Amino acid sequence: MKILFLIVARGNSKGIKKKNLSIIDGKSLIALKIIAASKSKYCSEIIISTDNEEIAKVSEEYGAEIPIFRSKELAGDHILDLPVFEHMLTYLKEEENYEPEIVVHLRPTSPYREPKWIDSAINLLVENPSADSVRSVSEPSQHPYRVFEIKNKYLHPLMNERHPEPYLLRRQDLPKMYYYNCVIDVTKPSTIFNKKSMTGDKMLPYIMKREDSIDIDTPMDLEFAKVFLKGRL
Repeated sequence: MKILFLIVARGNSKGIKKKNLSIIDGKSLIALKIIAASKSKYCSEIIISTDNEEIAKVSEEYGAEIPIFRSKELAGDHILDLPVFEHMLTYLKEEENYEPEIVVHLRPTSPYREPKWIDSAINLLVENPSADSVRSVSEPSQHPYRVFEIKNKYLHPLMNERHPEPYLLRRQDLPKMYYYNCVIDVTKPSTIFNKKSMTGDKMLPYIMKREDSIDIDTPMDLEFAKVFLKGRL
């Protein structure tokens, strides 16, 4: 199968300046993604979607390709993944006559991935042809049954339609729930173009341990990752 690894890495980031070039254990976040992708048994093509020349240079040094730079219109804070993927896949089809059957999305903000995780997530989609996508998930540290919003100054439990007092259930009575951990996305171009979605409505879960999921959004997250991952990458 034609499987494309597509890493999205824009130059500007609000929480951490030049986040994709931040160094963990001697390597930049963008380099770590390329290395992880290259170790997958399914890897044949690694492409970077970026608007930044420095990111492009580092990416090429690690063997990735930048067939076209992302426009400023597609590099803003408000831009979601869908138009970025549509842009790159359309370019590859029209200019290079390349149409992958599966697209693997590895976000640079998750610095740690084992190749076997990536391969397992790909296998999951291949073995379930009716599915639209696979998303990696983990159990949350704080269970949604114990989450509230404030309405008219009072606490309102989000899960009260499931149970009259969900926040009072014992830990062993809480149902299994999962959150999207941003580590691995596997999808089909048909999902992107036909359903106008990165996930579609038939998402398969690739379940990971909570401690294996690290997502860097803040300077504190970055410092934690530097300590936690030292010597592991």
